[in-house]
Amino acid sequence: MLPGSHVAPINTVGPEALNSPRMLADAFSEFISASSLLEASYRDLQQEVAHLGLELAERNAALSRSLAENDRMRAALQQMIDSMPCGVLVLDTAETIVMINPEGRRLLELGGAQVKSLRELSAKSQVNFESLMEGPAGRLDNEVCISSAAGKRWLAIGNRTLLGGATAQRSAEERAALKSIWILRDITATKQAEQEREAARSAMALAEISTILAHEIRNPLASMELFAGLIAEEPQQTTQWLSNLRAGIRLLSGTVNNVLSIHCGGSSPLLPVDLNACLRGGVEFVQPIADQAGVALSFKAAAETLTIQGNENGLRQIVLNLICNAIRHTPAGGSIAVTARRVTRLGEGHAVVEIADSGCGIPAELLGRLFEAGFSADGNSPGLGLAVCKRLMDQHGGEIQVSSRVNFGTTFQLEFPTL
Repeated sequence: MLPGSHVAPINTVGPEALNSPRMLADAFSEFISASSLLEASYRDLQQEVAHLGLELAERNAALSRSLAENDRMRAALQQMIDSMPCGVLVLDTAETIVMINPEGRRLLELGGAQVKSLRELSAKSQVNFESLMEGPAGRLDNEVCISSAAGKRWLAIGNRTLLGGATAQRSAEERAALKSIWILRDITATKQAEQEREAARSAMALAEISTILAHEIRNPLASMELFAGLIAEEPQQTTQWLSNLRAGIRLLSGTVNNVLSIHCGGSSPLLPVDLNACLRGGVEFVQPIADQAGVALSFKAAAETLTIQGNENGLRQIVLNLICNAIRHTPAGGSIAVTARRVTRLGEGHAVVEIADSGCGIPAELLGRLFEAGFSADGNSPGLGLAVCKRLMDQHGGEIQVSSRVNFGTTFQLEFPTL
């Protein structure tokens, strides 16, 4: 050691250390123990690293398999979409075209044109997709007619949001991922079939109208021809023959109106009318028919004015049909009474009209079918009169009911709300 130095040499051992060999032995033993623990920890760490490496490899393999499966599914789905018989168009929220399948390009006649947005698609095709965007989504009820070299074609177009609307609660990434899908179907064949069916229905209706009119008009026309001949041969009985001729004309008028009402439909506007006056006019209109059949026809008006919302021609047709139906089932010498009165139900006024005859009556099992178009209790009429009455009563907001006893007569009751 240098003179004046205060640092002891490295290999210098103090007297205490030389006198404590046991302490050195203990320190060496602790060192060996710590080394053993470190070696054991290292081995455990190596095992854990090996296990994690194996698990990572397995997960990478599973991920690779999943990606491969996704690719296969994506390819399969793309193949399915490309082979679908309808057009498929997918958009993102910026109205950018993500995908359009071959059938969609064919239906829109795009050919090889490249379209990137809905606006470009509207410009290159004959379909204004932007206007369809404003309509309700989720339905295929938008029908568009386009012209092509082969003629007019009809497309059914609808759209549906795939992931719901872009709301404020969604993140920007979620809103960007939202897409809508459009479905395009060629419905030209369906449209043509509908037009052909409509034409066939019109032809059948026309044939049915012609058949009914030919059947119903033949006999009255023969009678009218006979009366016209009698007028020429016996001038002194002109009044009687004219009455019969007038009855035949009015019967023909009622038949034609019934056929047109059933097959052509439609309704006339309703206006405030005096029901008593309409009934009186209807009874007077049908009086010659009752006289010709030898049936007494009477009318008793309500004691007060009955104003309803109605159509005079329709009300007259109801009276004509019901009275002609009563005449058909009432033998000569019988009677038909038409009455009107006011009643109050639940604080509201109603007009009740009854047409009662003393005819043969109707069996109870047939009452439920009387108002069916084409049903005739005796098979001697086209079965339109009562069906027309039911339709006209519905248009007037009224009700029609019937009660009958065989051999004792039939009563039809009409009820209208009054003003």
